[in-house]
Amino acid sequence: MTTYRILVLNHIASTGLHRFPPARYVVDRAVEHPDAILVRSHDMHGMAIPQSVRAIGRAGVGTNNIPVTQLSTRGIPVFNAPGANANAVKELVLAALLLAARNVIPALGYVGSLERDAPDLEHRIEAGKKQFAGVELPGRTLGIVGLGAIGGLVADAAIKLGMNVTGFDPEITVEAAWRLPSTVRKAHSIEELLKQSDFVTLHVPLSDVTRQLINEHGWRR
Repeated sequence: MTTYRILVLNHIASTGLHRFPPARYVVDRAVEHPDAILVRSHDMHGMAIPQSVRAIGRAGVGTNNIPVTQLSTRGIPVFNAPGANANAVKELVLAALLLAARNVIPALGYVGSLERDAPDLEHRIEAGKKQFAGVELPGRTLGIVGLGAIGGLVADAAIKLGMNVTGFDPEITVEAAWRLPSTVRKAHSIEELLKQSDFVTLHVPLSDVTRQLINEHGWRR
């Protein structure tokens, strides 16, 4: 029986690695002459990829950290896993949204600066907490740039929180469009989306086209 050797460049959940039976696969971060490479976020552009490699798998949606063009000339296919981590990313986006809306981070900083034994501690807490009240999410508008697997889940979750959602994605697939809630409003440009939104989240792969899509100077037209 042939044994295949897989080089792992990042930490991969054990539930994923268990799909490679030990009787047929050697999976490790120190494999020599690998038949395949398994990667998440490791930047492979400056990496010397062994001649033994037959395929590369990315545990994620994008392939911007993999030299796909170079590998294609060598006949090495690159596989990815769209949507594999979509729910986890959605939850992180919601967490960040709530942290920002309710000023949780600066509030924690304020509480951490207080002296526990100060005689006026209760007064300082009551006086200071007003500045961290923030805003409630229902009725606010979330702008989503990129309406793929993650963007669609974020849109659905935001609507369930009572938010309005505006989306912009000039390259949306028919499948992704079918998955979107019907109440998502379509923006025809990033400028239009920014004007309508209280919060904005981006879900696009990093490339020369999307790099600095939104920055301190505004947005790239």
